[in-house]
Amino acid sequence: MTQRTIAGLLAVPLLIALWVGAAFEGLPYVTYKPGLTVNVLGDNGEGASIIQIKGKPTYADDGELRMTTVFVSQRDAHNNVFELMQAWISRSDAVYPKDAIYPEGGTVEQDRKEGQAEMTSSQDAATAAALTELGYDVTEALVSGVEKGSPADGKLQADDVILSVDGTKVANSDELVAAVTAATPGQPVELGVRRKGKPVTVSVTPRQVDGHPQVGIQVGTTTTKFPVDVTIAIDPNIGGPSAGLMFSLGIYDTLTKGSLTDGRTIAGTGTIDAAGHVGPIGGIQQKIAGARNDGAQLFMVPPDNCDEAVGAPNGDMRLVEAPTTHSALESIKKWVKDPDAKLPTCGDDAS
Repeated sequence: MTQRTIAGLLAVPLLIALWVGAAFEGLPYVTYKPGLTVNVLGDNGEGASIIQIKGKPTYADDGELRMTTVFVSQRDAHNNVFELMQAWISRSDAVYPKDAIYPEGGTVEQDRKEGQAEMTSSQDAATAAALTELGYDVTEALVSGVEKGSPADGKLQADDVILSVDGTKVANSDELVAAVTAATPGQPVELGVRRKGKPVTVSVTPRQVDGHPQVGIQVGTTTTKFPVDVTIAIDPNIGGPSAGLMFSLGIYDTLTKGSLTDGRTIAGTGTIDAAGHVGPIGGIQQKIAGARNDGAQLFMVPPDNCDEAVGAPNGDMRLVEAPTTHSALESIKKWVKDPDAKLPTCGDDAS
């Protein structure tokens, strides 16, 4: 046996060892898989309702409103090539670069705390959205910034609460923007303002920007004291803001007589703000797959996720575009009366 042959025979096991080691080496990617779904109208597994409300009568619903989740591998997970290939091939799973999901320099504990903070914030916003839908005044328009050199510069301040425009009450950022936009060009508007707890009146003459009157402020919607005490007893291991829409629907249903669901199973996802606007989330295809597996017949989709949702394995479950809490409620009510009703459906299906 020649020296070259011996060297070759010795090299083979070394190469195999290198290939095996490389195959099981953790790669900088994370996996998304369908997570559990939770009926927010149900109990938390400890005998208590998930949605607990004090201060107003509440009503049970024998149907289900399911929030959806995604199992995301943690930032310190070592996903090897076999695991990543399995997720990539699966129609219900997904693979993403780690740096696209987790900011550099963070920790698993920081991710957990951030998720819990987002969950808490979403619950407060969901309460405001539901109560607003029920006719309660629980929101106000807040000035979050003033543009230098704008008509509002020197007249309005950050943290001012704008209560009215030319004597017409405004309760959120949408109503404020609509009122200012409707103003007569070149004419001042009188703004009723609460500043540091005291009422003041401010006169501002809007300028024209792209053909619309503007005063040069950034606005948001803040909440006032709620007339009810709402607690959402969800598993603390579930974090993030994406259950906001389903929480708002659940709170609304709990505070209204009758059954919103008519005993059926409805799922969905979406962030929510105090004015009831639904925002985009991650993992829409995995959430749709999870809801389908748990028997949901209707799924509420944030508008910005509709295109991606169309490619999900939804089976017979209808995918309904839900830009607001109000829109979602209207779609559910129509669907309950007629499962074939025309709804704002994601994709080409206009039925």
